[in-house]
Amino acid sequence: MRNKVLRYIRDHRLIHAGDRVAVAVSGGADSVALLRVLLELRSELGVVLAVAHFNHQLRGEQSVADEAFVAELAKEYSLEFFAGGADVRGYASGSKLGIEAAGRRLRYQWFARLANEQGFNSVATAHTSDDQTETVLLKFLRGAGTRGLAGIYPVVNRDGAHIVRPLLCVSRGELEVYLAALGQTWREDESNLDRHFLRNRVRHDLLPLLEGGYNPNFRQVVNVFADVARAEEKYWEKLVDEHLVRHAGTRQLSVEGFVELPLALQRRVVKGFAERHGFALDFEHIERLRACALGRLRKTGLPGGRIATNAAGWLKFGAPQRQAPEAYEHVLPVPGEVFIPELALCVRATIVAEAFAHELPQGTLLKLDLIEQHLVVRNWKHGDRYRPARRRSEEKLKKLFVEKRIPAAERATWSVALHEEKIVWVRDLPVASAYEWRGAGDAVKIEAIPRDQA
Repeated sequence: MRNKVLRYIRDHRLIHAGDRVAVAVSGGADSVALLRVLLELRSELGVVLAVAHFNHQLRGEQSVADEAFVAELAKEYSLEFFAGGADVRGYASGSKLGIEAAGRRLRYQWFARLANEQGFNSVATAHTSDDQTETVLLKFLRGAGTRGLAGIYPVVNRDGAHIVRPLLCVSRGELEVYLAALGQTWREDESNLDRHFLRNRVRHDLLPLLEGGYNPNFRQVVNVFADVARAEEKYWEKLVDEHLVRHAGTRQLSVEGFVELPLALQRRVVKGFAERHGFALDFEHIERLRACALGRLRKTGLPGGRIATNAAGWLKFGAPQRQAPEAYEHVLPVPGEVFIPELALCVRATIVAEAFAHELPQGTLLKLDLIEQHLVVRNWKHGDRYRPARRRSEEKLKKLFVEKRIPAAERATWSVALHEEKIVWVRDLPVASAYEWRGAGDAVKIEAIPRDQA
């Protein structure tokens, strides 16, 4: 494995002689193996290593023990040790992110600060080929395009930090065999078994099903696909950038000759132009914008009330226009998720095992036994009322919106979930008192997440 990782580092030019590298070590098998193999390669690569540990503060005493384990490991090999941490659960609640997304954002922000303050050339993380497979599958399930299906890149800049992934060429199983041969212990994170997280359901349920019943080499197939997608994305990005340099101004895109471009390039050009203006478009909006560029539509609406128009050979974005709010109603499977195009949000229902439900704030979970296999998610309607957890009586949602300081312009499309015509969940408010999980049995967590963070 040592030679395999060395070859991967050199092929992708991840690390250079003279670099100072912070190795991100959580204490789990993957990151401990990353540290050990880089220690073996340190002299050959000509690098200086240090250990970086970020405490997510999600597992109480276990998180403290993880940090102590990593600190001792750094001391054993006479390496500098840097520790950071944050209240990930609190940040997730305040920023309306899922726990995984919140942890990832805070972790990479800390890596960037650490690299800048301590002069590290790069931060090495322990993503494996298994992580690659899981990531590509998750992206596919959420409707990603080729960019998303490219998966995890060997090198990436995150928040100003140069991140390298030397273990993308090896599997989690290979790493555990390697550690066993060294007699090296590691820390187990029991949350990796919690089906409440979609990634864990993919890892423990979906992947074994696909390998056992359809293709025993499924992981290898997915990793090859991701490698091809990354190379194609690099090619397309260069082509689109060159086109926009020639044909796009600050606020407008020339559509002269646009009809002669291949379909794939048409889609990527309008998508790239929109991204320069801060729009993350789904496929339907890309197609409408492309039709506008071709002159088939004089104008088309975009997220946020913006309007794109085709006039005098130019595609232009106009200022937001006030639009009548759209009513909507969608079925939310439990567990599962539903995309609400009217809001560009995913509403997700996940099962939380009783052992983990105690860690979440009161008033945020529904009792699983009281919920059937699906709920109905719709927009708020005048007259809607329910009794929130920890309240003595029913309240009109309009009154609760005022208390919560939810802007009046957003209330008409505010999401609520119903079970048999009864409101059981309201976005950013406590769950219904009659359906609240109170400490026994499994629970259901419902959250609204922006699609690009889902």
